[in-house]
Formats: sequence, C-alpha cells, structure tokens
Amino acid sequence: QVQLVESGGGSVQAGGSLRLSCAASGDTTNSMGWFRQAPGKDREGVAVYYIATGVSFHDNSVKGRFAISRDNAKNTVYLQMNSLEPEDTALYYCAADKVGAGSWRQGDVRYWGQGTQVTVSS
Repeated sequence: QVQLVESGGGSVQAGGSLRLSCAASGDTTNSMGWFRQAPGKDREGVAVYYIATGVSFHDNSVKGRFAISRDNAKNTVYLQMNSLEPEDTALYYCAADKVGAGSWRQGDVRYWGQGTQVTVSS
C-alpha cells in the first residue's frame, strides 16, 4: 500500500503560480504523477515522473508552463505551475504506482491522493 498526501492548491489569478506537493509513504513505486479533473470533464493526465531515471513527461496542454520534480530524500513529488490559465481550474490528484507509460496514459494507476483544488480566475 502507498499513502499519498497532497498540499498546495488554492486560488490564483490568471498568470499566477502555484506549487503542489505530494508526499508518499508505504511501499515503493517506480513512478509518481499528477492528474486533474475539471467539472463536467474527463480526468486527464498532467505529468509523470519516473523515479529511477528522473525522466518526466508533461501533457501538451501544460508543456512549458508546468514542471514536475521530485525530492528523493523526502519521497515527495512537486508540480510547479506557472502562467496559470482559467482552463487549468480543476481538482488535481497525485498518483503513484509501479507501472509503465501505458498505464499512466490510461490512468490505470492504483494509488491516489485525496485531491487538491486549483482555481484560476480571469
């Protein structure tokens, strides 16, 4: 089992920045990442970080604005969000598992945080 605790959400004006944090405990995983779900929309993947290699991937909608990173000593993954847009408003979920890219693309990940709300006003 893996426990994930998120923090860092909030409200910000367009163009602003927020940083989300997700602290993991329990079993080891090979990857951690972020998904988001806006009201009335499907959940979508935002970014994933592969722990062993340090390789990360970001969805095209956030490339150049968001950056995922990890502090290995704290077993914590971060999502730095810059140049936020109203379209980024969503409930953001941290996720983790020992799976490959295919599972992340499908959202087929076992462990989830409780979600943290990000609201961007215009």
